Amino acid sequence: MLQKKILHVSILRLAQLNKGASLSKREIQGNVVKIAGDKTATILVERRVMHPRYHKTVKRFKKYLVHDESNQLKVGDEIIAVECRPMSKSKNFELKSVVSGAEG
Repeated sequence: MLQKKILHVSILRLAQLNKGASLSKREIQGNVVKIAGDKTATILVERRVMHPRYHKTVKRFKKYLVHDESNQLKVGDEIIAVECRPMSKSKNFELKSVVSGAEG
């Protein structure tokens, strides 16, 4: 029964891909904190979550490596990155757009 269900789901997914519908890719928005080598930037993404006990909104941060093909990013830029195939061990996002440039 379980194998039939898995097979059915995979066939449906293949049918969606053949129609041209792509699977949704994650988008993240954050600030560039470091230019980490050629065509790579480190961005800091902030998310706000509710504390489970105290019910206060707290900030959680995570750093991601982003592929920048044209080396256009500068420290302080706010960008949107989209999930892509793995470019390296830890680089799974590529630059989509620059929301606002660095000040100064």
